[in-house]
Amino acid sequence: MASILAQSLTRCYGRTLAVDHVSFEVDGGTVLGFLGPNGAGKSTTMKMLTGYLHPTSGTALINGHDIRTARRQAHQVLGYLPEGAPLYSDMRVGDFLAFVAAARGLGRAEVRESVGAVAERLELTGVLKQSIGTLSKGFGRRVGIAQALIHDPPILILDEPTDGLDPIQKSQVRRLIQEMAEQKIIIISTHILEEVEILCHRVMIIAHGKLQLDGTPADVRSRSRYAGALSLVVDQPQTVASKLSGLAEVKNVEFRAGKLTAFPSGQGALATAVQALIQSEGWVVREFHLESGRLDDVFANIAGQDEANA
Repeated sequence: MASILAQSLTRCYGRTLAVDHVSFEVDGGTVLGFLGPNGAGKSTTMKMLTGYLHPTSGTALINGHDIRTARRQAHQVLGYLPEGAPLYSDMRVGDFLAFVAAARGLGRAEVRESVGAVAERLELTGVLKQSIGTLSKGFGRRVGIAQALIHDPPILILDEPTDGLDPIQKSQVRRLIQEMAEQKIIIISTHILEEVEILCHRVMIIAHGKLQLDGTPADVRSRSRYAGALSLVVDQPQTVASKLSGLAEVKNVEFRAGKLTAFPSGQGALATAVQALIQSEGWVVREFHLESGRLDDVFANIAGQDEANA
């Protein structure tokens, strides 16, 4: 079973502390999402996990191999899509993938088979003879993902895997990640919160170089101020908001983007009290649902704190 153990990973650039003693453990069958504002330390952490950057202190064990002292063994079980997906623009797609496969130690027959398999999986068959430099950004991104997959590694580390892809391509890559998730550890960095909700079993939010939150998407949503709130779409929202504010079960009411949100005071069952008021007033309610919390709210709160501390 694949495993990653990060032990107090730290990286300094001169006097700047980019990553501050980040520790976590991941087992196989997990898609882990890295979230954080720009400059928070996500990409630096991923680079240290792959051995691309040497930690200032701390280390990571990749399937038991110390990335500082057994980098070659760790690299054999890793597939890595770096930030920006740097590629050899003058090489043809098929030649580049064959080169990467050979560098990964695959034999001649395995190289042909692996190139064909990843090309089909990522819909690159039609551009295998085309120079990488002539590809669109979306196709270039798919080539970057293909090189990470070429040796079918048990651990994938993907920095912004859907960056530059159109909606159809994004959906295809997400589906591919879901298909691989049962057998592999997959770590992805993304700014697309919808992607985290769809793909990730676990979410880590990094800000100011520190690990701020680590849990399932449901765990993270539960930290949102919207957790347990009630959202409604009604006619005459100002009148309804005034009435809702008078309930003991309601702490306060917000009206945004055509929707009312009533926040619980902790004094009794919010939904029951609001439903009773709706019936007594005879309001027409077009939407009524209890919030489980919002990932974007938690992220924005932590990102805001990070900016304030910067």
